Amino acid sequence: MTRPVQFNEKVKVVDIPEGYSGEGFYATSFDKAIGLARKNSIWPLPFATSCCGIEFMATMAATYDIARFGSERMGFTPRQCDLLMVMGTISKKMAPVLRQVYIQMAEPRWVMAVGACASSGGIFDTYSVLQGIDQVIPVDVYVPGCPPRPEGIIDGFMRIQDLVHNESLRRRHSDKYKELMNSYGIQ
Repeated sequence: MTRPVQFNEKVKVVDIPEGYSGEGFYATSFDKAIGLARKNSIWPLPFATSCCGIEFMATMAATYDIARFGSERMGFTPRQCDLLMVMGTISKKMAPVLRQVYIQMAEPRWVMAVGACASSGGIFDTYSVLQGIDQVIPVDVYVPGCPPRPEGIIDGFMRIQDLVHNESLRRRHSDKYKELMNSYGIQ
């Protein structure tokens, strides 16, 4: 008895960027082509210290599968990653390490604060816990929750993809961006 072949008819095809097309050619701006490539090939660096890291592990599992967004490769070296995902409680002793990891990442780089502890210190309003990682490094996307569900982490990741896709290639060389980095003491 043969099994009938089933095709996945819910495949979503990425829209092509704005441009001009004709017989055998397609022209668009370099920014849009690079943005599309970057959006679908983000290499995250998980910086997990507590329970939010466990939820992130569930996001990597087969049920949620963050690899379908182009992030199959988890990097554990900052020099090869685009996205720093900070998950969990960060103590004040850990803040210089987090900052060093951020500085070692190559441009362009993005940061996602996952969970209440990384975003605002969470329930730990004590002298030893950093009250939000945005005190030491700039944050692009905050994911709420304690701990956030895998769907929330995926939503945050999709927001990072939107930022990456729409970012100009010249943004990182602008005076506003340099001023932001200088406000954190990063050259």
